Amino acid sequence: MKFTRQRSQEVGVDLTPLIDVVFLLLIFFMVSTTFTRESHLQVVLPEASGEPSAASEVKQIDVVINAEGQYILNDKALVNNRRETLERGVSELAEGDTDLPFVITADARTPHEYVVRAMDVAGRLGFAKLSITTEREAETQ
Repeated sequence: MKFTRQRSQEVGVDLTPLIDVVFLLLIFFMVSTTFTRESHLQVVLPEASGEPSAASEVKQIDVVINAEGQYILNDKALVNNRRETLERGVSELAEGDTDLPFVITADARTPHEYVVRAMDVAGRLGFAKLSITTEREAETQ
């Protein structure tokens, strides 16, 4: 009897499942790792006991933002609260003079977005003297 020999198969390790596992582990560690570097600075701010300065006749740009996010430029309400409208109104008031003080007064309930938008417009137009007005807290004794 003549038996046919079976051909021997090459012995090897299939790497496809191993590569799949390695990629899954890589994705898991990439997703679960945080890449933020937290730094804590302790800042001691100076205190002042002086009185607020009296209103002077210096020309300035006053941006008042009410609780609904409506802008008022130097006692004139704007048509809407879009960035372009605010930017156009401020540039008309400033007449190219970016050395004017830019004062932002916002209601305590104003969404943060509208205050940041006013600050962004001031920065884009080149104003360097930006200030935000606040109400003085009642002194407790």
